Amino acid sequence: MTMKPSNNIWIRRQQCACGDWKCYVKFEGDDQTSVSSQLIKNETASTSSSSEAVFMPYVGQIFKSDDDAFEYYSNFARKNGFSIRKARSTESQNLGVYRRDFVCYRSGFNQPRKKANVEHPRDRKSVRCGCDAKLYLTKEIVDGVTQWYVSQFSNVHNHELLEDDQVRLLPAYRKIQEADQERILLLSKAGFPVNRIVKVLELERGVQPGQLPFIEKDVRNFVRTCKKTVQENDALLTEKRENDTLELLEACKAMAERDANFVYDYTTDENNKVENISWSYADSVRAYTVFGDAVTFDTTYRSITYGLLLGVWFGIDNHGKPIFLGCVLLQDESSNSFAWALQTFLRFMRGRCPQTILTDIDSCLRDAIARELPNTKHVICSWHVLSKLSSWFSLPLGPQYEEFKAQFDMLFHLEGIEEFEHQWNILVARFGLASDKHIALLFSFRTSWPLSYIRGCFLARSMTAEFSQSLDAFLKRILSGQTCLQLFFEQVGVAADLRNQSRERVQYMHIKTCLPIEENARSILTPYAFNALQHEIVLSMQYATTEMANGSYLVRHYKKMDGEYLVIWIPQDEQIHCSCKEFEHSGTLCRHCLRVLIVKNYFEIPEKYVLFRWRLESSLVPGEDQNGQCSSDECAQAFHSLAATLLTESLFSKERFNHVHRELTKLLDQVRDMPVCNEFALNMAANNISES
Repeated sequence: MTMKPSNNIWIRRQQCACGDWKCYVKFEGDDQTSVSSQLIKNETASTSSSSEAVFMPYVGQIFKSDDDAFEYYSNFARKNGFSIRKARSTESQNLGVYRRDFVCYRSGFNQPRKKANVEHPRDRKSVRCGCDAKLYLTKEIVDGVTQWYVSQFSNVHNHELLEDDQVRLLPAYRKIQEADQERILLLSKAGFPVNRIVKVLELERGVQPGQLPFIEKDVRNFVRTCKKTVQENDALLTEKRENDTLELLEACKAMAERDANFVYDYTTDENNKVENISWSYADSVRAYTVFGDAVTFDTTYRSITYGLLLGVWFGIDNHGKPIFLGCVLLQDESSNSFAWALQTFLRFMRGRCPQTILTDIDSCLRDAIARELPNTKHVICSWHVLSKLSSWFSLPLGPQYEEFKAQFDMLFHLEGIEEFEHQWNILVARFGLASDKHIALLFSFRTSWPLSYIRGCFLARSMTAEFSQSLDAFLKRILSGQTCLQLFFEQVGVAADLRNQSRERVQYMHIKTCLPIEENARSILTPYAFNALQHEIVLSMQYATTEMANGSYLVRHYKKMDGEYLVIWIPQDEQIHCSCKEFEHSGTLCRHCLRVLIVKNYFEIPEKYVLFRWRLESSLVPGEDQNGQCSSDECAQAFHSLAATLLTESLFSKERFNHVHRELTKLLDQVRDMPVCNEFALNMAANNISES
């Protein structure tokens, strides 16, 4: 047996942040898990449907080969609660093997063995009980064609037949497929004990404990059998790791020679072998100057094949999409390794620290950030917390888990720090979790994940569900279908090249309130940023303001759906601050501040509150011709004006309305039959409108 390269060298990290290797994390909503579960369901359905088509064998039934007959009888046996084995075969000099006997797995009796010369020999109870169920085959040649027919058949058993959930555990049906064999060998080589290997496979395939097509004993026997093979492949695997890592380093050197702005760095171990390696591109460094305020450091994936942890830095651009900033491969997950990764990244980005860095829960990474980025706020992405709740608490809490989850979500969204800590103590006491290691872990990270602690931290909308999904899709795109580090490096290079980014199509952004402040925002913000601000503008109309003696304002919803918010207005510097801290959090003015600006008769948003990172002009990827935006706006405004006038005139009488409706219907049909105009024609149309 030789070890083949894995179809994909990257897998999700299964190590829990609590540090206990017996603890595993299953991510809720993980697409890969869902796909695996569906594949298993499909395989089960396929097996079930094929077995349903198997009827009871009968004497005289003909098969093309004895293997076909064995498979047929085996499917019949599985469906009926037993398994079979091959018994004797008879052969002659002319025909070769001309008879095959297949019997129930409990057929016959075990012959007494000679006892081994040991003090306490094992006395295993035999499963054989003399069952007479059998199928005998005989070979014949008809018109020169060899075939096998059933010469004897009996389906009479002298033992109890098994149910579906029991029959699958019979040795005949417990098979480890090739893909699982490869995975088991890799995990075993990485030092995973057998019980942990089984748990990892269950998590990866998305099945309940004990629902794999094999049991822990089978894995243990397989590992023992393959131990010699693993040892023989150890040198080959080590050589592959060293060679592939060296090829990656050479690829970085070659890239640096072609592109002077490409940056990379690496470390070596005591044997002068490549240990850690990191790199970034000119486009990424340029993007960081605009979008480096809030950075996500993703460490979701690692490679068992190479024993490396993958870390990827991302920013969020002005269209709300992930933008690649850098990449690192680390030999271990220690605080020193993370510290080197952070130092290298800052050096690539010319020493400029981000305002905020978002990561997963990791104590070593937290310590490294505190040491290397003392002025950067460390935030744990909410998805990384919420996705672990089921794995951590569903089993110990049982039926109470859903209630716990609802209260945890409420606690997560509290605004006051004191209230959070008070409610946290109540939650822990109510569900008896005072000694739970995961509760202790979450509390130790409390300054990084509850909204009450991070509300004033600038995140640039990088904790939204949409951005998390885009980030996951980006990672899967650069990690899929690779068998070596060289291919991975090339794929990352393609993804980091801004020329390969999809260009944003200029879309007409409809006005909803006709407020001048909304018109002003539409002209300077990207559609993504404008939609976020427009949502706040629309909701601001539902709020009432009460001016305080010091010139500040209390802002509350007209139905009192939420609490009061204090908006501080400083007219001398045109400064405005709200107690909800939405602007400090996302860079978008909140509905409360906007309401005060509208009351103050502001027709434009103060310049300081329209961040450059959200403006159209900050786009690194060239969009469509800006003339297209102008012509699109002019066309839309012209048609809106014409349609409004036409509607007013048509409502004077029913005859007018029917005529307009009839003619417009004809016109619409004619326009749909016309060929689609190009950009030049659109510009010409806009010119004609402006001239008229």
